[in-house]
Amino acid sequence: MRANLLPGLILQAFAVTVVIGYFRVEAVAHALDVLGVLKHEWGYVYSALATALFGGLIPFLTLFALRRIPRGRESRELAFYVAFWIWKGVEVDALYRGQAWLFGSSGDATVVTAKVAVDQLLYNPLWAAPTQVVCFLWKDSGFSLVGLRRSLAERTLARRSATILFSSWSVWIPAVTFIYSMPAPLQIPLFNLVLCFWCLLLTFISRETTA
Repeated sequence: MRANLLPGLILQAFAVTVVIGYFRVEAVAHALDVLGVLKHEWGYVYSALATALFGGLIPFLTLFALRRIPRGRESRELAFYVAFWIWKGVEVDALYRGQAWLFGSSGDATVVTAKVAVDQLLYNPLWAAPTQVVCFLWKDSGFSLVGLRRSLAERTLARRSATILFSSWSVWIPAVTFIYSMPAPLQIPLFNLVLCFWCLLLTFISRETTA
């Protein structure tokens, strides 16, 4: 949580700026509306491709430029990042659609609060964090199931997931609050921007050699 404090504050300022810009600055509103139209027309295809770009390809290229990708594993790591975020893009889109069906699409405080609670207190701990831990441990184990099992034997999935949750809640609870306050077609585009900015912040601020 201490390590995420600075990037979290920067990220929240970024999200606030985007939301305020949408409602106050014509150029920002126009740019986001273009993305919203594309999202409306392409549906899940947009979510898959855009999330793969912002969450996978751009961070991968940054890690590659900083020489943080193990030599000889570049193509496999690229395929992993793209495939993982294609899957997550579709998954998050389905979550947002389901929440809109369940709670409605208004930006009222009660609706937004309910969506944030489901997102961060149910979806994240029960599914998103554990699956992300497993997938990234598998990647970091050289795409070896034996290495994955060894890593989970050293430190359980529950403990690893708890670490991710506590370190990310201070960042993503405010972030998804801003996301759910936006019109439905703009939620995935804003999620992509926040996700990309978050990944890049961690890449540049982290003092570790592995992301």
